[in-house]
Amino acid sequence: MLWWIGNIILLLVVVPVLVALLNRVLAALERIRGAADDILAGGGALAAELDGVPDALATTDAVVADVANGAVRYAGSVGKLLG
Repeated sequence: MLWWIGNIILLLVVVPVLVALLNRVLAALERIRGAADDILAGGGALAAELDGVPDALATTDAVVADVANGAVRYAGSVGKLLG
């Protein structure tokens, strides 16, 4: 008889609690999956925007070289004037 009481408690208390906990875990998993899909879509859109980066870096390198040459010429001229 005691064995039947244990089975009834298991069915009426433990199983619903386990089902409720599993439901919460699965709901959180679906939210995480949705967020991961959004991140993936955003990363794909961002990757498409990066196609012009190598050309922009080449332009930046050329401008930095020009500025460096100008700065060296300026510093040389100032050095002669102060020198």
